[in-house]
Amino acid sequence: MVNHLEVPILETQNLTRYFDIGKKQVVHAVDGVSISVGEKEIMGLVGESGSGKSTLGKTILGLHNKTSGSVSFRGQALPQKYQSKDFQKWSKKMQMIFQDPYSSLNPRMTVGEIVGEGLRLHSESDAVKVKERVADWLSKVGLQADHMSRYPHEFSGGQRQRIGIARALILEPEFIVCDEPISALDVSVQAQVINLLGELKETMGLTMLFIAHDLSMVRYVSDRMAVMYLGSLMEVGKANEVYFDPKHPYTEVLIGSNPEPDPKVERNRPSTAIQGEIPSPVNVAPGCRFASRCPKVMEVCLQTTPELLPLKDIDRSVACHLYL
Repeated sequence: MVNHLEVPILETQNLTRYFDIGKKQVVHAVDGVSISVGEKEIMGLVGESGSGKSTLGKTILGLHNKTSGSVSFRGQALPQKYQSKDFQKWSKKMQMIFQDPYSSLNPRMTVGEIVGEGLRLHSESDAVKVKERVADWLSKVGLQADHMSRYPHEFSGGQRQRIGIARALILEPEFIVCDEPISALDVSVQAQVINLLGELKETMGLTMLFIAHDLSMVRYVSDRMAVMYLGSLMEVGKANEVYFDPKHPYTEVLIGSNPEPDPKVERNRPSTAIQGEIPSPVNVAPGCRFASRCPKVMEVCLQTTPELLPLKDIDRSVACHLYL
């Protein structure tokens, strides 16, 4: 088990999602991920582009079919392949805030239609009640009721992301996947959206899987942090402890490549960029996923895939032969 919480609200066991691209080639997007998220917890998920973070989030919510493994919500197993009735049932419990606030909103629908669509799909036929709920949620996310009649192209990126947040939360779900909700926004707007999510977490008791590139931001908003690389988890632990005392070599170089806020310090420190490119996820060979780029690679790393196992004496799980 990755987490020692007694009653996780969401749990995955050996979850995999492969994509068959033909000619006996398979993309290992998510490869045997076991993770659990506790009640009202924010779990941060970090890693380079192409590491499988977004695919993991979408597979958890049924937007991608599972290749194998399982996902459970409050102990109840979720379907391997979602049907319409499954989306209808579980969308009241779990929702997603998408990465791109431009492509995730239908340009032909008004804001009122976009935010209120979930209510209408769940048999709320009273148009007046839907309009009242939409106006209330637009107010909660810092917009105005008269924005309901406008279209997405009339709003800035930050405002569009607020619309996406209102759409996800209007059904009052318990669990939210935030798929890089701030990556397309300006820095000042990022802070506003993060503060908004924090306020909504406190008032609604939300549980979140927060996916992002910015490790310092993830450390700030998350209770625990999971580090993902090439479809697999490398390290899981309390956010501050993982950030300030990383154990896996990948976590070390990932955090080392995080820019310093002080430009003078940033200019003078030695380069800590990760060497090489992330390998292809097609037909992944045995061994540690990070072996080809790891500064501490050993012979066993090239032959045997390390398991994600808890370390002694500290609340941390690491998939590395240095600790086996």
